[in-house]
Amino acid sequence: MSTLHANIKPLKTTIFPSKSVLSPKQTLIRCSAASTPKRYNITLLPGDGIGPEVVSVAKNVLSLVGSQQGIEFGFQEMPVGGAALDLVGVPLPEETLLVAKQSDAILLGAIGGYKWDKNEKHLKPETGLLQLRAGLGVFANLRPATVLPQLVDSSTLKKEVAEGVDLMVVRELTGGIYFGQPRGFSKTEKGEEIGFNTEVYATYEIDRIARVAFETARKRRGKLCSVDKANVLEASMLWRKRVMLMASDYPDVELTHMYVDNAAMQLIRDPKQFDTIVTNNIFGDILSDEASMLTGSIGMLASASLGESGPGLFEPIHGSAPDIAGQDKANPLATVLSVAMLLRYGLEEEYAARTIENAVLETLNKGFRTGDIFSSGKKLVGCKEIGEEVMKSVDSQQKASAIVS
Repeated sequence: MSTLHANIKPLKTTIFPSKSVLSPKQTLIRCSAASTPKRYNITLLPGDGIGPEVVSVAKNVLSLVGSQQGIEFGFQEMPVGGAALDLVGVPLPEETLLVAKQSDAILLGAIGGYKWDKNEKHLKPETGLLQLRAGLGVFANLRPATVLPQLVDSSTLKKEVAEGVDLMVVRELTGGIYFGQPRGFSKTEKGEEIGFNTEVYATYEIDRIARVAFETARKRRGKLCSVDKANVLEASMLWRKRVMLMASDYPDVELTHMYVDNAAMQLIRDPKQFDTIVTNNIFGDILSDEASMLTGSIGMLASASLGESGPGLFEPIHGSAPDIAGQDKANPLATVLSVAMLLRYGLEEEYAARTIENAVLETLNKGFRTGDIFSSGKKLVGCKEIGEEVMKSVDSQQKASAIVS
């Protein structure tokens, strides 16, 4: 990470600035409620490719919901990934991490692109994301995979298999084989080159992710499936042991265990059997991507990364899609739904979160679709227009609420 650089100056979040003119990267959202509003600082990390487009839409939706529900947001936009590489030569500037740590929540767009594919590892955009997660101390990645009734035909599975799927993958994010030591390259006695990595977990790493998973399952349908490879791997044997010990603290949650190879098959064969899944870093990386495709489009899927303290990181799971960047073709709904997760898990603003989720459903009910989820008989729209439709749906909920009250 860089030292302070002239091109990146830490921005001060101000709810009521002394002057009416705000800096280009700093935005004031003023609430119309008469009572003293809640105030939150949000760090925006648009990133690369379609990231700036989808974050812009999500920010507008968040701002509107806040103005209607007595919540003020101060926004600070900072560079990360390829954008930061182009600006200061590193994928995660120190200033970006500092601002993120001082905020109440972070919204990330997307990271990466063909432009930086040949960079050395420490200069790849994705390295910035790993550094960001480590710097924030987020260890629990929550990825919902829900097949919406409006999009069930977009799934590659048979309708009777996909219909009604609603599951959550809780992935351990900062341990396991992606971070374990020793790792590297070496040579055998015969001079043959080898590459090696280490799958390692400490009890505290397993315990904290298991607790998040049990708590998540408790708030959903009360079923938790722990996925491991305990018939082969010692790290998985410890994993299963610790998860089973914690189960006594959650008698209201039904705990089952499944080997990862079987879990991969069952996600395709009968995905409705799952409610909440908890698993390690590498298994979670694979299974959450598999689960995402049950829905028919990764353009609809949000995620949250949480730690024991400090702000959470919220982002769509899709990539930067550089081939459609700047063409108003991106689907921003995953980022909008990430904002809903930000409100629910990051700020504990449940009503605001549901408002956004309901607005997305209403927009889909009206037949609006971006290209990735388009089907015959629906209205094809771009990134900005579908964002505007979501905001209209937010407004309609507010008007309906006012009439009822």
